[in-house]
Amino acid sequence: MSSCLANLAALHGLQDDFELHPPDLLLFYNLTQVREADCRAFTHRAAQGDTELLANLPDQRAALQRVALACLGGPRLRLSASDLLLLGVLVCDMDASSIMAADPRVLQNLQRCHRLTAPQQAALNTLLASGETTLGPPGSWNLEGLRALGPLATYISSSLWMQVQQAVGLDFFGSTVATYRAGRLSQQDARRFVTDFLKAKAESVSSRPKRGTATGRPCLRGDITAATLRDDLFLVHYDCVQLESCLGSRVLKANLDPLLQHPLPAECQRVVKAKLARVYPRGVPEEQLPLIASLVYLYSRSEIGQWNVTSRDTVVALLASDVALENQTEAVLQKYLDHNGTLTGALLVAIGGSRLCWMSARQIQAIRPSEFRLAGALDISSCPQSRKDVLYAKAREAFGSTRTTAAYYRFMRPYLGGAPVEELRHLVQANVSMDIDTFTNLNPHVLQSLSVGNVTTLLGQNVGDLQKARSHPTISSWLRSLNRSALGELGLDTDPAGLSGPGRSTTVTPNTAPRGPYPAPTSGLPRHSAPASGSPPAHLGYLPLSVALPSGLLWLLYWGTPGLSQDCSWDTRTMASEDGAAPAPRAGKRGLVAGVHHVRHSRGPQGWSPPTSSSQDRELE
Repeated sequence: MSSCLANLAALHGLQDDFELHPPDLLLFYNLTQVREADCRAFTHRAAQGDTELLANLPDQRAALQRVALACLGGPRLRLSASDLLLLGVLVCDMDASSIMAADPRVLQNLQRCHRLTAPQQAALNTLLASGETTLGPPGSWNLEGLRALGPLATYISSSLWMQVQQAVGLDFFGSTVATYRAGRLSQQDARRFVTDFLKAKAESVSSRPKRGTATGRPCLRGDITAATLRDDLFLVHYDCVQLESCLGSRVLKANLDPLLQHPLPAECQRVVKAKLARVYPRGVPEEQLPLIASLVYLYSRSEIGQWNVTSRDTVVALLASDVALENQTEAVLQKYLDHNGTLTGALLVAIGGSRLCWMSARQIQAIRPSEFRLAGALDISSCPQSRKDVLYAKAREAFGSTRTTAAYYRFMRPYLGGAPVEELRHLVQANVSMDIDTFTNLNPHVLQSLSVGNVTTLLGQNVGDLQKARSHPTISSWLRSLNRSALGELGLDTDPAGLSGPGRSTTVTPNTAPRGPYPAPTSGLPRHSAPASGSPPAHLGYLPLSVALPSGLLWLLYWGTPGLSQDCSWDTRTMASEDGAAPAPRAGKRGLVAGVHHVRHSRGPQGWSPPTSSSQDRELE
């Protein structure tokens, strides 16, 4: 969506109006068209965007940083405060040495990073240990300063926690656990923080009681009660050894939920699992299963075989937490199916497309085509190739009788990662303009069988995005099989550095001009009276505000361009009205990026309504 709008802005000469456009949109712009005089202003605005949107465009992401540094006059030994203000979120892609050498206000930039690499974490701790930040040396830190660090505080090492005043550390620990229990901190961040903090506490104790034998460890802190578990400092008072010694069976059974609301380290989770096995030797009862979602990854297939999973709500509670692994997902679903459960479209949406990756081929085949249609476009991009192949076959079964190419491609697009070469060649003849995210998700081995002409036609107006994604493994493996002449035919330069800085031209010339009539596809695809949809089927009602509401003339041109659909391909709006159906909202990653607030409308643009079973069934008549 953003890439298409960026191409549209370039086509109509609107890139100079970048100050009116959302920062996320600027990330996708053709950087060679950024005027040198606008370099700093453009970079400053683009650096307010979310670079995670460029997950499948690694070269564009790298080019943004090169352009930004070029605006500063080239790479610098030390980034100043003004440099950091310009670079914004682009600092998240910089190496550890640049972070350590930067002005201490680099912390404000790092707070915007989705995650830090191990070297970046080490650089952060080196910077904090220096005492040059606004927090001062660790011994002088206070609660307000630590809170001001935001998510960066979860990366503080155990060696630094040992230098923090005990009262300050305990106050911050309790505050962080309370934030986690309120659902405002991820399990991964909370567990990382708790593990390092407790490690520091253990190392700072000069004399610890001996653990004794495996069966006779004394309870030194007193029996754990319901009131104990309500204390945000519970894990400070009871380490995993004391948890094993002081937690009785009756308290465990009655207070399993508040216990597991704490971000237990892995060792403590194993203690709880072992205690549950003693309390419930025949398997955890179903009413308790929704409470142990964070522990599911510890259970073997045979242990899950002891459970009774009869409720859809139980399945959702166990599998919607992104904790269960392959064997656990398959085993939980099999227990549900064994009790006459049905894999409905609503259930598939609730647990997310990634769970399809870990279902067995037999379970996937058991999904009724009507339910698969109701599930809509599930995100299976993280699936291994073997599962993508099975899911493609299921999608063909569900959508193969769709009347038009536009509707067929719109529904099949998320599952084309398992498509054989014959399917892709049919899509080439149907003149779909495949978006780059779908293209990078194709089977790399199948892609090797496509010619340069096939790929150029398949991508259509999006062919210029190859330059922005040429380092993506799927694309680079295909490009390596081509000679220089073929690369030139694609409009790609032969310089591995790819995109150049502002003001420099490259051989990339994305074809964003509207095309004329399209030839009819060969047999194997539904007939069509207009070209197919070419980009992810995300309604504007499910897009981030920053993308769903771009300003002014660009948006008017977007809707005013003849034949341009809401998903940035040609004539889909016409086809959608003919088909009488719209794609279902995407499950898994909603909109353009997970975790962004979305606005949902009761009706989409152009009068489209949310899909129903009847509307999709009519399309498959």
